Formats: sequence, C-alpha cells, structure tokens
Amino acid sequence: MTENPAQAVPLLQLLLMLSVISLAPSLLIMLTSFTRLIISLQFLRSALGTQQMPPNQVLIGLALFLTMFLMGPIFTDINENAIKPFSEGRMSAEQAIDRGMAPLREFMRAQAEDKDIALFAELSGQTFETPEDIPDRALIPAFMLGELTKGFKVGFIIYLPFIVIDMIVASVLMAMGMMMLPPVMISLPFKILLFIMSGGWSFMIESLVRTFRM
Repeated sequence: MTENPAQAVPLLQLLLMLSVISLAPSLLIMLTSFTRLIISLQFLRSALGTQQMPPNQVLIGLALFLTMFLMGPIFTDINENAIKPFSEGRMSAEQAIDRGMAPLREFMRAQAEDKDIALFAELSGQTFETPEDIPDRALIPAFMLGELTKGFKVGFIIYLPFIVIDMIVASVLMAMGMMMLPPVMISLPFKILLFIMSGGWSFMIESLVRTFRM
C-alpha cells in the first residue's frame, strides 16, 4: 500500500472506471429505454409467429441503437458535465456520480408512473414532497416496473390485429372442412404480407419512440 495519497488517486480512478464498465450492461437495462423497446419487439415477433426471425441478435441490436437514439442527449449531458470534468480532475467521484445521475433521474421521473413511486414510498415508509426527494433506491425500481407494464401494454396492442387474422383463417378453414390443416400455416404468410404492406416496421418504431415522454 502506497504511503502517498496522491499516488493512490489514479488507482482509485481506475478501480472506479472498471466498476462502472462491469456494471454498464445492467445500467443500460435498468436506467434507459432499452427494457420497453426489447419487450415490445419480442412481442411483435411472437405475434407474427415467425419463431426466431428476426434473430435475437437483430432485435437486441435494434433496441440498443434505438436506446442510443432516445438517450443521446442525456448521454451527451452526462459526458460533458460529469465524465469529462471527472477525468480532467475538476470534479470528485461523488460529484461526478451526482451530476451524471441528474439527467437520468429526470428521464426516469418523466417515464415513471406516480402510482409506482407511491407504491415504493409506501413500502419504504417514507413520503416524498418533491421529485428531488425521491431516492434512487425508490425511483429506479418504480421506473423499471413502469417500463415492464408499458412494454406488456404495447405487446397486447400488437397482438390484437394478428389474432383477428388467425381467427378469420381458422373460421374459413373450418367452413371448408379443412380442420386437419393447421391455421397457423395459412395465416403466417397473410400476417407477414399485412405487416409489410402497412409499413409495419416503420410504424412500429415510430409508435414505440412516441411512447416516451421526453
């Protein structure tokens, strides 16, 4: 152990940086728009009935780049006002963390539902007079709970038109006496055709992006 505190600063900074890098995937999932996006895209693939098309890597990549698109201004704010001052020695680690969490907290508070925040306030036995009073340990799970709920709501809406197509195809096959033919085999091309002709991917992405209150 070094006796000079100044020599320990670079080591502590390196340790902090490695810790942040190791937690980056979890932070990406917990504190950004990624959760709602990937859940909605997975529901879309399931509703289409295309099994593993598009592959998981494609859906995750699309959700990741959409997250970067939505969170771009926030990431820029964090880089300019927290990461750079800290790397240049103009800000302590505690100050950098507080400054970096500020835009994330503003984003999460805008997306979180009041009822979810009230739930965790009740579970913690505390009351929050202003948004600034909400601790991270209550705001983050409230935000994630809201993202899960909204992702499943989007999934429900996505399923409705495809269920209608499955019901129509099943009724037609039954009326024709072709009960041994799986309806999914016939409805799948029609669902894909309807999705493509209606500009499904563009409409889906636009609708997903507009669900975020920025």
